[in-house]
Amino acid sequence: MADKKSLGEQLEAFFSGKGFYIVLFLCVAVIGVSAYMLFSGNGNDVEEASEANSGYSEAVGPLNEDPEMAVPPEMAEMPDTEEAVAQNESLENATENEETGNWTEQQTETAVSAQYIWPLAGDIDLPYSVTALIYNKKMGDWRTHDGVDIASPLGTQVLAVCAGQVEKVYQDDMGGMTVIIQHAGGLRSIYSNLASIPTVYEGDNVMTGEIIGAVGATAPGETKDNPHLCLKMTLDGQSVNPSDYLPPR
Repeated sequence: MADKKSLGEQLEAFFSGKGFYIVLFLCVAVIGVSAYMLFSGNGNDVEEASEANSGYSEAVGPLNEDPEMAVPPEMAEMPDTEEAVAQNESLENATENEETGNWTEQQTETAVSAQYIWPLAGDIDLPYSVTALIYNKKMGDWRTHDGVDIASPLGTQVLAVCAGQVEKVYQDDMGGMTVIIQHAGGLRSIYSNLASIPTVYEGDNVMTGEIIGAVGATAPGETKDNPHLCLKMTLDGQSVNPSDYLPPR
């Protein structure tokens, strides 16, 4: 028993011989197996992540697309708002009314507050008077007068007092060349003693201040020595004073 070596001596003898290489080999093998398992697992995760990203790319499309296409298709054309639709309908109705001469209820209501202008500059030669007799120089007597005579040189341009549609152009037996314009709200303006060739025709739409003719001497008994425009206005067929609509002079 005395010859039996201690445990420490046996281990020392083992590692000093072939045992050292056996242990080294086992350590290398364990490290290799561990490394294989580690990288194998990570590879699967990377592959799965790559496949997931690929699916997402196909769903949302390429990233480097045209910036104008960045807006979702359903937002490319927004539906008109109620206000926009109302404005479009109002514009369409206004255009149609301008073309046909028909007036909407709203346009009729605004006729009272519409802005008017005098058809030309000049002194009032004969005022409006239907309730009292006034002296008529041309006729040499006293009578009523349902219009306003505005003195102005021959050829002076005559303007529409307000926007409307030319209702009639004709040679009147008493007033001479006459143009009648229909305005909103049943109002009409009547221009007489114009030059023989007006600048508008029946059915024309005219704007406020648009030229409709010129001062002439086409009314019977009129002479070039006393040229003037005779302006009359009616509301629903009844005579009204033009001065009630036109600006103060």
